[in-house]
Amino acid sequence: MPDIPQTECREAIALRAAGKAFALDDGGSVVALDGIDISIREGEFVAILGPSGCGKSTVLRLVAGLETATSGTVHIEGRAPAELAAHHRLGVAFQDHALLPWLSVSDNVALPFRVARKPVARDTIARLIALVGLSGFENARPSQLSGGMRQRASIARALALDPDVLLLDEPFGALDAVTRRHMNIELQRIWSARTLTTVLVTHSVEEALFLADRIIVMTGRPGRVLRDVAVPFARPRTPEALRTAQFHAMVDDLTRALEPQG
Repeated sequence: MPDIPQTECREAIALRAAGKAFALDDGGSVVALDGIDISIREGEFVAILGPSGCGKSTVLRLVAGLETATSGTVHIEGRAPAELAAHHRLGVAFQDHALLPWLSVSDNVALPFRVARKPVARDTIARLIALVGLSGFENARPSQLSGGMRQRASIARALALDPDVLLLDEPFGALDAVTRRHMNIELQRIWSARTLTTVLVTHSVEEALFLADRIIVMTGRPGRVLRDVAVPFARPRTPEALRTAQFHAMVDDLTRALEPQG
């Protein structure tokens, strides 16, 4: 097979006519997703927006191998997500940082090595802690950290085994507005240092526009792809980008797209 030209980006994540239905206790079912078609290139940062209950997190769980599609297909690098998850090739961070409270920052970041039964790479852990801006807090417990610092530790843990794909489900949703904006800037810096294929689920239009290369807008349940929007802002993005007329116009446009359809 010939080498892929440098200018061509390979497809990293592919959902083809993917659907998901959940069984109800009364014997019925609810369709969460219907006919989802999404293609994400290697090294691309894609944000998923949609109204509450539209199935955004379900899309992420399908990609993470935590749920199985009831119709269609979901592949990462041509393989089933569960296969990559079993080989620890997926990094996942949720709104709940899920740090173990009795472990230090360093030991929390080291946890994926232990789960994978691999030797703990202390140099890698130290480098990741520095990357997320937590140098000097290696021995701190989660209770001694701010909310933003706990999320930084969670992202460092998600990157510990050098995954192929990073999946983020509302990682900053529980933070106040000022801290959230600061964490957006920090995540852009972290992502730029790794240029890792990333999928972010968020309720924030501003967050999606600031961070992503593309934005997938979903409809209300059952979730379908409504729009696929390219983000035109050059990187690295600075807080000044948030104040431009073009940024505000796109926020207004995407916000309208999220409103209930008449």
